[in-house]
Amino acid sequence: MRIRPIARDDLDGLQALAQQAGVGFTSLPDNREFLAGKIEAAASAFEERTPVDDRLYFFVLEDEASGELAGCCAIEGQVGREVPFYNYRLGTLAHSSIQLDLHRTIDTLFLSSDHTGDAEVCSLFLRPEYRGEANKHLRNGALLSKARWLFMAQFRDHFPNKVLAEMRGVFDENNTSPFWESLGKHFFPMDFNEADRLTGLGQKSFIGELMPKFPIYTTFMAEEARACIGQVHRHTRPALEMLKKEGLRWEGYIDIFDGGPTVEAYIDDVRAIRNSRLCQVEVSTSAPQESVSRWLAATTYMLSFTASWIGRAPSEDNTIVLSEQEAQRLGVATGDTLRLLET
Repeated sequence: MRIRPIARDDLDGLQALAQQAGVGFTSLPDNREFLAGKIEAAASAFEERTPVDDRLYFFVLEDEASGELAGCCAIEGQVGREVPFYNYRLGTLAHSSIQLDLHRTIDTLFLSSDHTGDAEVCSLFLRPEYRGEANKHLRNGALLSKARWLFMAQFRDHFPNKVLAEMRGVFDENNTSPFWESLGKHFFPMDFNEADRLTGLGQKSFIGELMPKFPIYTTFMAEEARACIGQVHRHTRPALEMLKKEGLRWEGYIDIFDGGPTVEAYIDDVRAIRNSRLCQVEVSTSAPQESVSRWLAATTYMLSFTASWIGRAPSEDNTIVLSEQEAQRLGVATGDTLRLLET
């Protein structure tokens, strides 16, 4: 399994991923024309033909044995520069009465675009057959998630100070969002799927135009909807746990439509970025046996960026010995440089 930049001939594979992702996966809509545009935008970003603050770096997880796309992930260089980036900020209003000796605090939701200009890790999706409890399947999700941090560490000057991730919110057994049913549908003359589709296609201006500009008291919402605030979809929990281990935290921001949490961190504080290091490659026909620890390796060129697992640790002199098979998978030779991370 290896991570690589998406290519222009990956459209069919990407659309197959979008069809499996389903409702609520806003950044990967099942729209062939839109997906083709996303691929072209990513190609321009990797070729460095797009301004740094308007780049989309889109990666795919490739199963080399079958040639299939097993998953995808992406990085938005900066959000909200051209299309507004909205979410709700969870706040508190205090009310008190001296006469009655009463004091109450009530949760509120404020329409916010506070994250304008931040980077975003997004679009992480892994096909169901590549998930599961088996160790190799757990590594697939980790490869998708962590490869992005190695890319950001290698090209740190291309990114701002902060990074965020929007997590998919709660849906019931009927694939309905209780949060939307209690709040969003009262302001948007459309169902959730249509609002979600428009947002995925980048048509977000209607959010600021139709949502109330004043605080929303959560006490007016259904209890089931209130319970969804800051909670994630059952399939999103592993991704959230990986992000939390890297140091991203929920600071009270949630998705406009489904109430899922937005987690964030300063990029230089992300564990994988802090702990990654550069090593010199040595390719050997008699590479040592795999070690117990797992190491993730990524190449240092943007256009041919590739990431995969390797089976051993670097030596004390910062040299990493690769087998011929590992070197071929990563596209490197003796004397090249890799960025490594112990996981």
